[in-house]
Amino acid sequence: MADLAATQLLDNRWDDAQAQALDEPGRLLYRSNLLGSDLRITNFGGGNTSAKVMQKDLLTGQEVEVLWVKGSGGDIGTMKRDGFSTLYMEKLQQLRTKLYRGKEHEDEMVGYLPHCTFDLNPRAASIDTPLHAYLPYKHVDHMHPDAVIAVAATANSKKLTAEIYGDEIGWLHWRRPGFHLGLMLMEFAEANPKARGVMLEGHGLFTWGDTAKSCYENTVGTINQAIRWFAEKTEGKAAFGGSAVKTLAPAERRAVVARLMPEIRGRIGKTEGKLGHFDDQPAVLEFVNSVDLRKLAALGTSCPDHFLRTKIRPLVLDFDPAKGNLDQVVETLDQAISDYRDDYAAYYERCKRADSPAMRDPNAIIYLIPGVGMLSFAKDKATARIAGEFYVNAINVMRGASSVDTYVGLPEQEAFDIEYWLLEEAKLQRMPKPKSLAGRVGFVTGGAGGIGRAIAAKLLSEGACVVLADIDASALEDTKAAFAKSFGKDAVRAVTLNVTDEAGVIDSFKQSCVEFGGIDILVSNAGISSSAPIEDTEVAMWDRNMDILAKGYFLVSREAFRLMKRQKLGGSVVFIASKNGLAASPGAAAYCTAKAAEIHLARCLALEGADAQIRVNVVNPDAVLRGSKIWTGEWRAQRAAAYNMAPDELEEHYRKRSMLKRSVFPEDIAEATYFLASDLSAKSTGNIINVDAGNVQSFTR
Repeated sequence: MADLAATQLLDNRWDDAQAQALDEPGRLLYRSNLLGSDLRITNFGGGNTSAKVMQKDLLTGQEVEVLWVKGSGGDIGTMKRDGFSTLYMEKLQQLRTKLYRGKEHEDEMVGYLPHCTFDLNPRAASIDTPLHAYLPYKHVDHMHPDAVIAVAATANSKKLTAEIYGDEIGWLHWRRPGFHLGLMLMEFAEANPKARGVMLEGHGLFTWGDTAKSCYENTVGTINQAIRWFAEKTEGKAAFGGSAVKTLAPAERRAVVARLMPEIRGRIGKTEGKLGHFDDQPAVLEFVNSVDLRKLAALGTSCPDHFLRTKIRPLVLDFDPAKGNLDQVVETLDQAISDYRDDYAAYYERCKRADSPAMRDPNAIIYLIPGVGMLSFAKDKATARIAGEFYVNAINVMRGASSVDTYVGLPEQEAFDIEYWLLEEAKLQRMPKPKSLAGRVGFVTGGAGGIGRAIAAKLLSEGACVVLADIDASALEDTKAAFAKSFGKDAVRAVTLNVTDEAGVIDSFKQSCVEFGGIDILVSNAGISSSAPIEDTEVAMWDRNMDILAKGYFLVSREAFRLMKRQKLGGSVVFIASKNGLAASPGAAAYCTAKAAEIHLARCLALEGADAQIRVNVVNPDAVLRGSKIWTGEWRAQRAAAYNMAPDELEEHYRKRSMLKRSVFPEDIAEATYFLASDLSAKSTGNIINVDAGNVQSFTR
C-alpha cells in the first residue's frame, strides 16, 4: 500500500511572490486552482472554496462584505475568476435571521440566493453557499480528500478523527449539503473557537484561515496528517484482503477491453448513446484483483459526489484472468446487465418519495474486471472519464477505511435522497440539449488532410468523438493537437494508419474500442491521385490506386461492419469518392476506375448493411483544391497539362466549368458527410450526393 500515490504527502505549492501580486479574489482563485489540481484533494467539480472580501457597493459607494464562493457547476482546478458567485454577506445573514423556516423547508432557501447577488454577477450560486457564508472565517475550503473521507467513511469515524487530530478538527454527523448544514457548521465554530476545521461524517473536510495562504496551508496540512496516520497504521498490511487473482499483461488487458467495450456499449446504449473509458492504473488493479472486491463494491460509495457520478455501486464482471473465460463473460452479459437494472429498479422502488423524479437510466456506469481494470460509460467521453476518476477516489477511500476499521457506505435512503433530490433534478433539467451526434464515435481515414480534417471538425462540432486515421504521422499529430485545443482532449484520438495494411486496420479499430468503446460512423476518405495517358500508366500506378482507393476502402469498411454488427446499434458509413467515379476524365484511367470501384462497393455494402441498420452512402466531390494534399504535388501539374493550361489557372477553370460557377471547398464536403452520417438522413442508404457545383456528366441516373 505504501507505494500507491494515495499515500504520498501533498506538497505545499504556495508561491508568495505569485500570490502577493494578486488581489483578494485573485488569491482565492490561485488557492482554488492549486487545491483542485490534485484529485486526491478533491474530485473534478467537487468541493468549493470561498473568501469574504470588502468591496465598494456600486449603488451606495460604501464598503460592504462580499462572499466570493465557487458557483454552481464549476471545477476549482480549472475555473477562472468568472467561476465564482458573489453575494452580499448582509443579505445572506438576513436569510438566516428573517426567512429561514427550519430544516424541513431548507430547499426553498436556494430560491432566495439570487436575491443576494452582488454586482449583477450572472454566475449561479451553489447549494453549498451557506456552508461558507455562516462560518465566521474570512477564508474557507471544503474538500473531498481521499485520506480524510477514508476516516469519515468508517464505522468509528468520530473516534478516529479525535485520535488523528485531537480537538483541532471537529466531527459532525452526516447531513446532506444545504442551508441546515451551514447552520450546523456555524454552531460548531461558535462552540469550538480554537478548532481549525471539521470533518463531516461520510462526506469530507472543512478548513479555514484568516488569509488565503493560511487557509491553503491548513487544508494541505490537515490532509497530510491523515496521510501520515494511515501510512503508520497500514504499514505492512495487504489492502482489500490481499490479491485473489493476478493482473494480465498490458496487451492482454487491452485485448479484453477491446472485446468487451463494444459488447457492453451496444447493450446499454440503445436509447442514449454511450461512450466508454478504460482505466488500469495501479490503484484500480489492486482493487479489482482483491479478495474483498465484491464485498466492498456491493457496499457502495460513501461521499455524495462519488455516487452522483458513479451510481451507488458498480457492476463486477465474472472474468477469471487465469481461465481466460472471456467468451463466457460475453455470453452472460445480457443476464448480468439485466440483473443490475433489476437491482437498481428495486432500489428506486424501495426509496422513492411521493414527489421523486421518474427513474433514470438503470444501467451501471462503472464496470470492474478482475485482472484487467475498470470501464466507465456515460453520455460523453469526458463524463465517462470523470466518473472513472471519481471511482478511483472511492477505491482510495475504501482502501484506507477498510484497512483501519469497518468501511461504511452512505445509507441507501440517504444516497437515494441525494441522487433524486429535486434540486439535483432541476439542475439536470437546466442542462443544454445534447448536440446531434452526442454519444457517437466517428472514424475518419485521411483525417489529417484537407477534406478529412474538415469532416472531422464538423463531426466534433456536432458532439461526436473522432478517431483520426492517417498515414502522415506528423500531420496527424498536428491535427490532433489542434482539435484537442478546440474541442477538448477527451473528444479526439489519433492512429497512424496505412489503409492497405490489413493488420493495421484491424488494430486501429481495436484501439478505437479501447479509447471510446466502439464506432458509429466511418468516413472512408483516405486518398491519392495520379494522372497519365493510358499508354504511360504503369502497373505500379494502377496497383497503387487500386490498393488505396479500392482495397483500403474495403478493409476499413469490412472492419467497421464487423464492429457495428457486434454493437447492434446500427451505424453510418460514408465513402468520399469523386465525380471521376461517375464521369470519365482524360488521362486518369487508374484513378477514375478505382473511384468507380468505391462507389459500387458502397452500393453492395448498402445491401448488406440494411438489416443491421447500417447505412452506406457516398459523397462525390470535384475540384476541391484548397487544403487538399492531392492537389499539392504532381496531380495539379498533371491535370493542368491534361487541359493544356498553367497549374495556377486550374482552380478558375474548374469554377467556370461548373454549372453553378462556384468553387468547392473542404467544408462543403464536410456538410454533405455530416448529413449522411447523422439522423437527418436516417432513411437514406445507397445514395450519392455530388458536391461538385454542378457537372452534368456526373448526374446519377
